Amino acid sequence: MSAPLAFFVDTTLCINCKTCEIACKDANGAAPGQRLRRVRTFEAGEYPHPLVVNFSMACNHCERPQCLDACPSGAYTKRAADGIVIQSPELCIGCQYCTWACPYGVPQFDPEAGRVSKCNLCVERLDAGGQPACVQACPMRAIEVGPAEQLAMRPGATMRILNLPDPETSEPTTRYRVRPELRLE
Repeated sequence: MSAPLAFFVDTTLCINCKTCEIACKDANGAAPGQRLRRVRTFEAGEYPHPLVVNFSMACNHCERPQCLDACPSGAYTKRAADGIVIQSPELCIGCQYCTWACPYGVPQFDPEAGRVSKCNLCVERLDAGGQPACVQACPMRAIEVGPAEQLAMRPGATMRILNLPDPETSEPTTRYRVRPELRLE
């Protein structure tokens, strides 16, 4: 197996422009209301030092994907070559078990189609030597994709963040750079 791939998101650079959301939605033909990448805003700190942080979040391509374990139809697979968790909407039966199982709320149900979709890390683009749509579109270059092990070693890289689920459950490969006040380590 080659190195698992992962996202690295520098929240100190994200300006909440949502360009990554739009690019992802467009590239994946997401249904109205579906956001396979979402920019979420969290508030922390106290007066006189409040803190607002923007998190661009998509699938974390976990080492132990809870969505895969919960899916009864086999719509989820994990690529051995790079660790990308793939969801095949055509195999989805619309039970939404994956949406309930994912601690990060990543899989998105489309009531019109009666099935779920999620970020597949733009595998077609990666396989062709390109970058995911969100990475390519980000004007601040706050999102990157690379070998998970290398990204995890970057200064400030973490998944133990205030207001996010405990990473022990699914072992996400995504890493974020956040302000020290938000780190739980």
